[in-house]
Amino acid sequence: MRTMKAAVFIRPGKIALEDRPIPTAGPGEALMRITTTTICGTDIHILKGEYPVAPGRIIGHEPVGVIADLGPGVTGYDIGQRVVVGAITPCGQCHPCLDGHQSQCGGKAAGGWRFGNTIDGSQAEYMLVPNAMANLEAIPEGLSDEQVLMCPDIMSTGFGGAESGGIKIGDMVVIFAQGPIGLCATAGAKLKGASLIIAVDGVSSRLEVAKRLGADVTIDYTKTDPVAEIMRLTEGRGVDVAIEALGTQQTFESCLRVLKPGGTLSSLGVYSGKLTMPLEAFAAGLGDHKIVTTLCPGGKERMRRLLNVVASGRVDLKPMVTHRFKLADIEQAYDFFGNQRDGVLKVAITP
Repeated sequence: MRTMKAAVFIRPGKIALEDRPIPTAGPGEALMRITTTTICGTDIHILKGEYPVAPGRIIGHEPVGVIADLGPGVTGYDIGQRVVVGAITPCGQCHPCLDGHQSQCGGKAAGGWRFGNTIDGSQAEYMLVPNAMANLEAIPEGLSDEQVLMCPDIMSTGFGGAESGGIKIGDMVVIFAQGPIGLCATAGAKLKGASLIIAVDGVSSRLEVAKRLGADVTIDYTKTDPVAEIMRLTEGRGVDVAIEALGTQQTFESCLRVLKPGGTLSSLGVYSGKLTMPLEAFAAGLGDHKIVTTLCPGGKERMRRLLNVVASGRVDLKPMVTHRFKLADIEQAYDFFGNQRDGVLKVAITP
C-alpha cells in the first residue's frame, strides 16, 4: 500500500503529521498531487476546537498542484496538468448550486466547504477532489504556485466581500482588519471602483501592504479611534459599504457605527462566540441597513476568473506569502502562523 504524509487533526490543540494511504480516484473524482498549500485562519479555529471537525481528518482547503490520476467520467484534463481547486467544491447539480448558491451545496449551511471539514483536505502530499469536472481549473502558463495560492480561498473570499457589498463606482468603503482576507477585500474594493478605501488594523506592516493593494487611507486603531476618524473622513455621512474581515464583536459593531443609513455591512469573519446587535448603531432596525455574509465562492468558473485577474497583472498577491515551511514542519508552521510571529501574513506549505 502506497502511503503519504498528511497533517491530521487529533483533538483541540493538537495537529500531527501522519502516514496515510494515498487515495484512489473513483467515478467523477481526480487525484491531485499537492505542490503548494497554506494554513488558513479557519484552520486555527479548528486547531483551537472553535470549529468542530472529526478527529483523524486531514485538514487544509487551499490546494495548488498537478493531476496525478483521473477517475472514470472525468474528461478534458490530462495527467500532470497544473491545476487549482477552490476551497469550496460545489457539485453543480443540487438545488443550491443551480440556484446560484454553490457555497451552500447540498442544502446545508456552508455545505460546499468539504476539504478539511467533511472530507480530507490539502495539507498532505495527495488529495482527492470530488466533482472534479465542476472544480478543477488549469493554471495559465507562466504563473507560479505562489502567485495563485490565494485563489482557492483568501482571494475568492476577500473579493466576494467586496462583490456582496455591492460596491459601486465612487463609493466610500472601510475594511476592518487587514489580515489576508481583509487585504484581498481591500484589493477587491479597488477593482470594484471605490473612490475612498479606508483600511483599519493595528499592525503597521499590514497597513503598508493595504496601501499597495489600493487603500487610500489607513487607520491604526491602537493610536486613533477608527469610528471617530472614519466619520470625520466621510464628513459625518458614514461609508457606503463596511467590510468586516476578522470575526469579532468589536469589529462588527464598528462597521455598524460607521455605516450610513441605507448602507451595507459585508461580513466575512468567522464568529466563534455570541454576536449581539447594538440597537443605536442599528437604528433599532429602522436604518435600511443591509447585512450580508459571504462564504468563499468556489467552483472552476470562479477559479478561472480569479486566475485571469492574476494573469492580467491587475492584482499581485504573491507578496502576501511571507514565510515558507515544508509539510514535515507543519506543527511548527501552525505554531508560527497561529501566534502571528515575525509579521506573518500567509505561509506556503510544500510537501
